[in-house]
Amino acid sequence: MKGAQAAKQGKTVFLCKQCGFESRKWLGRCPDCGAWDSLSQSAVQNRLISTAAAEVQLLSDTGGSGDDSARLLTGIAELDRVLGGGIVPGSLVLIGGDPGIGKSTLLLQFMAAVSATAGQVLYVTGEESLRQIRMRAARLKVAEAAIAVSTETCVEAISALALKLQPTLVAIDSIQTMFSQEVASTPGSVTQVRESAARLLVLAKNNNLPVFLVGHVTKDGSIAGPRVLEHMVDTVLYFEGDRGQMFRILRTVKNRFGSTNEIGVFTMREQGLVEVENPSALFLAERPENAPGSVVMPSMEGTRPIMVEVQALVSRSHGGTGRRTAIGADSQRLALLTAVLEKKQGLTLIDQDIFLNIAGGIRIDEPALDLGVAAALLSSYLERPIDAHTVLCGEIGLAGEVRAVGHMEQRLRESRRLGFTRFLLPTSTWRQLQEKKTDTGDMLLVPVSSVSDLAETLFAR
Repeated sequence: MKGAQAAKQGKTVFLCKQCGFESRKWLGRCPDCGAWDSLSQSAVQNRLISTAAAEVQLLSDTGGSGDDSARLLTGIAELDRVLGGGIVPGSLVLIGGDPGIGKSTLLLQFMAAVSATAGQVLYVTGEESLRQIRMRAARLKVAEAAIAVSTETCVEAISALALKLQPTLVAIDSIQTMFSQEVASTPGSVTQVRESAARLLVLAKNNNLPVFLVGHVTKDGSIAGPRVLEHMVDTVLYFEGDRGQMFRILRTVKNRFGSTNEIGVFTMREQGLVEVENPSALFLAERPENAPGSVVMPSMEGTRPIMVEVQALVSRSHGGTGRRTAIGADSQRLALLTAVLEKKQGLTLIDQDIFLNIAGGIRIDEPALDLGVAAALLSSYLERPIDAHTVLCGEIGLAGEVRAVGHMEQRLRESRRLGFTRFLLPTSTWRQLQEKKTDTGDMLLVPVSSVSDLAETLFAR
């Protein structure tokens, strides 16, 4: 290679198969990810050291206005949302998720849409045959799209093919099946995944070509391979949901070109992934009427307010100390709120099993969920249903106080749009809305300052 010379062969190291941690000696347990018996011996590969002078360019001469006009739209509004407004030229995007959740389906669908407006695209698969891809494309009704398909797994050959075809974008399914000829290890190993991703990164940046990578996930839900893989790419998207459910949540975990809090909502049907334009109505469609332990909370996912149903079940334990189980929410937060209710409301929950669920398979991580969880727990414990037209949100502190949360105006608008008439919110937020003279229409705003106020407002007669 012109302007480069090979370095000398180094010593052997021990690499963790789970996270890529390097150690000079063998260890029974990886210090980084905690996996047992995961370190294996590997020879340090030759590295190419460049001797050519580096080129520089003034930032003002790089071109572009810095806006989103250069983004490439995928034709799927929910995907454009999580990407920050579309695909950025030269970006490297990693999509992870459980097997069979819809990663390959999403790739084919949006690549067909892109090919119809921006020209030919390249789809490289190392896991399926061309016949299998054709069968899926026929089911999705995109078999006639301008999608070039290859089963090549060598990244050097893929780069050469991309330079020859000059496609609008490239998709690799999956990165764990790719290998580099310059690395003496098997495909799927930590070294191969890292080096293959590095070469595809060079392809993307040097040619202003967007590249999408599909990544396998481990048992704990993280992307398999070295953790440096997620640091190398520009955007990381995760598919959430159960294959047995119809809902699919596409969540942004990392995005150098947009918000990391956005989600895209899809349903899986026979014709593929279908966008959900009104997620709030979908999540509340099967909400039971007059059922204790159920309450609605407006959650903010990036710039989008989504109404979700918070369900709680409190029942006597038959094994001594009660269990604490949370699905779609932080279990540690559930334990904290349970302790606050015991201390401030005098509830006896130590001998109660407590189960918390966010209906629809969505996961909520924001503190605004606290007030909804506390209300659902009180409702289930007292066997008293909450009015069906009531929504609430707010953070609860250890002293039992209700603290302010952001984006309240957006939450109010979404609640009004879906027909809710009463909104319980933190007292400090209520004062701010009064000072700003916010138009709330026919929505009744009820301030609450503590969990005691919450219980009295909801259940006092």
